[in-house]
Formats: sequence, structure tokens, C-alpha cells
Amino acid sequence: MTAELTTTDPGFAAAFAGLLAARAAFDTSVDPVVADILADVRDRGDAAVLEYTQRFDRVHLTTDTMRLDDETIDTAAGRVDPETLAALNTAAERITRFHEHQKPQDIAFTDPTGVRLGQRHTPVDAVGLYVPGGTAAYPSSVLMNAIPAKVAGVGRLTMVVPTPDGVINPLVMAAARLAGVDEIFRIGGAQAVAALAYGTDTIAAVDKIVGPGNAYVASAKKQVYGTVGIDMIAGPSEILVVADADNDPAWIAADLLSQAEHDEAAQAILITDDPGFAAAVAKAVEGHLATLHRTAIARTSWEHHGALIVVEDLLDQAPALVDRIAPEHLELAVADPDALAARVRHAGAIFLGRHTPEAVGDYVGGPNHVLPTSRGARFSSGLGVLDFMKRTTLLGCDAAALATIGPAAVRLAEAEGLGAHGLSVAIRLNMPRPDAAQPTTPRPDAAQPTTPRPDAAQPTTPRPDAAQPTTPRSTAAGRA
Repeated sequence: MTAELTTTDPGFAAAFAGLLAARAAFDTSVDPVVADILADVRDRGDAAVLEYTQRFDRVHLTTDTMRLDDETIDTAAGRVDPETLAALNTAAERITRFHEHQKPQDIAFTDPTGVRLGQRHTPVDAVGLYVPGGTAAYPSSVLMNAIPAKVAGVGRLTMVVPTPDGVINPLVMAAARLAGVDEIFRIGGAQAVAALAYGTDTIAAVDKIVGPGNAYVASAKKQVYGTVGIDMIAGPSEILVVADADNDPAWIAADLLSQAEHDEAAQAILITDDPGFAAAVAKAVEGHLATLHRTAIARTSWEHHGALIVVEDLLDQAPALVDRIAPEHLELAVADPDALAARVRHAGAIFLGRHTPEAVGDYVGGPNHVLPTSRGARFSSGLGVLDFMKRTTLLGCDAAALATIGPAAVRLAEAEGLGAHGLSVAIRLNMPRPDAAQPTTPRPDAAQPTTPRPDAAQPTTPRPDAAQPTTPRSTAAGRA
């Protein structure tokens, strides 16, 4: 059943710790199977991809039909009704506008020593976008992943999406067109991730892979990391709502279920300072569950992972609890959400006020809905333009600048025992070789004149094989 916790309860600390510990860990049971698929695709390329597609998606493809042509994409996108297409356009415009503001500024300056310093940002050359197929095909995720890449200036954006039984999702095609996806391949699963990472004769390798997927896709992304970059390994969805009693319980209940319906392992938590309001929200959840299309999923999530937490004071106590949970989504449905938000450090995204349900951020708010889960907000951020760019620092010295800062570099190199490092600076400054033996501070490996090495020649004890002028060596006699 849904957990009910109260901070005044003597057992609260243990119960809250148990709530955090109970979150499902990432599924590693599929790792060996995925490793085999990755190796097969790396070795056999297109042939392996086509075989797995036939087996898992029940679609027979060839190297000529693996990529969707423009006519097929446009025909599918054309089946989207005008009202939905208009909504997609609204979302695309708002997402683009927000992410345009994320573009970083390059820096360049000369410091007081005359050293030129700078930093520039360049886009990743090629990105692969994984889009789930079937009932989990979300066009909003296409927009959220593809638009920041295009804003960043990514040159080639390749999308892979499975088409089980040959069914192409019109909404996904329409979203891909709006977002500027360059090419679409109708493949999925770990084999698609492998094709993007390693490349095949038909699919060019990319530099980074983003996008959600099932346990097999998550495992594949984790295993190809290093060959390519990835966005993150996402877990089940999460929402934490901090709400006072001035809210409509039905509103807050709907907000909690908006994430619970994603996955049976999703988590929805309410923090409030009013026990009566908590009870009213729980009752409203039951009412909503009777009307949802995904009732079974949402109910399992709510009953197994949901929680109602009652505190004495929201402003004083909620922030610390929020930071320990580090939720993917945080709603602050209180009179002064900004004051509360200022005290929160760990949350993927924050939704301010009673009229900002998390779901508006999933679609048309503007900020990205690809966010860290499983307490990842403690150390990572949601997807954005910077995820598709690289920082390169710039450093330039003239002779005078090097003369100013170079000696310190030589000294540090010497302290670390890296002679060539120091030499590369010292040679430009006409300094003594940093690795030369110093008589006042002998290096441990330098020859010591007061302690002869055992194998050194001793004039008072001639080596047996040394030439003796009074006793010529026999091999020298009788030379013609």
C-alpha cells in the first residue's frame, strides 16, 4: 500500500530511509544478452541488424529499405490531424526558443602576465537519437532530444525507431520533420544502439547517442559508452509535489498520477503540512484511477512506490527532504513557490505555483523533459544544448609571457620527476636542463663520486680484461 509518513513519528527517519532505499536499481540481468548483440553487430554489421529486426519486430528489411525515404516519412506525417500538428508546432517553437537561450558564450581575454586565454564551444559532429516504438512512442521526446541538438549545431542527426509489424507512427514522423532530423532508420533495440555506435555499411557511426528506451536499450547505451557519448541512463519516472491545503486535492492527485501512469516502477510522492489534505489527495487519487486508460499501471505504481509525507512546516522541513529524494520533477504548489525553490538544491526540474502542473513541462513549457532520475539530480542535469557541444580551452604565450610563467612550470615538472616536461619549457627560456645532476641536491639516481659504483674501473685494482702495457694480450701478438 501507499506509504504514509509523518515527521513527528519516532520512526520517521528509518521509514524515510527505507523509502529511498526501496527504489528499484537499474536492471543488469540483461547485460550479458545485450553484450552478445553488441558484439554480433560490431562483427557482422547490417546482416546482424536485419536479423534481429526480423526476430524482434517481425519486419523483413533489406539494406535498401532500412532507411525511411522522404516520401514514406511525409506520407506518414501527413496523417496527423491538423489540431495535433498545431500542438506539435507550438511545442517545437517553445522548446526551440528556450534552448536558443542556452547557447553558451565563448570567452577570450589576456591576463596580466600577457598570456592569452580562452574557451570556445563546438558542436558534436553526429548524434544518434533513439526513439521507442509501439505504445511507448512519444513525439514529445523526439522534439526534446532533437531540437537542442539542432540548436547546438549538430551536423548530422540520425534517428532510429523500431516499427513493430511494419507500423510507422505518424506522430513520430511529424515530430522528426519539425525537429530537423536528417535521417531515420526503422530499427530498434540494442542492435540499433550498436549500429549507431559502431557503424555499418548502411548506417554511419555517430559520436553521441541520446533518447529513452527499455532495459535492453539502457544496457546497450551503458556498454557502448566510451566508444560514443551518451546522455544518461534513465530510470523510472518520478514526481514529488510539495503542496499546502489551499490546493484542490483533485489537482494534486492528477499531478501525482501523471507520472505514476508511465511505469509500474514510477514514483509519486506528496509532501504537505496538513494531514487532512493528505487524506483528501489519497481519496482523489482513487477517484481518478477509476477513469484512466492506464489504470493498472498507475495503481501499481501508486500502491507500491507512492508516498504521503506530512511535515510540521513546509518551508522549514520540506527542502531537506526534497534534497534527499532529489526528484526528477518537483512541483511547488504553495503560496510562495520561489521562496521554497530557493532553498532546494537537488531537483531535475522545478514547477512553480499551483497553475504549473508538471505535465505542461512535458510538452509545451519549453525546458527539456529529459531529466535525471534515481536521485541523479544530486550530480547531473537535464538534457540541453550543452550536451551536444564540447568545450575547448585556448592558451597562448609570447616570449615575454613564457618568461614570466615558464620557470614555475619547469620547477613543478622537476618536482614531479618529468624531465621532458620541464625541458620543453626550459629550452625556450635558455634555462639549464631541469633533469641535469645538481651537486648541491643530488638526485637519487645520479653518480656519486664519494661512493664509487661497484662496476666502476678502479686504478688500484685493474680489471682482468683490461689491456696491460707490461703484459701484452696474446691476441695482439703476431698481427701481420
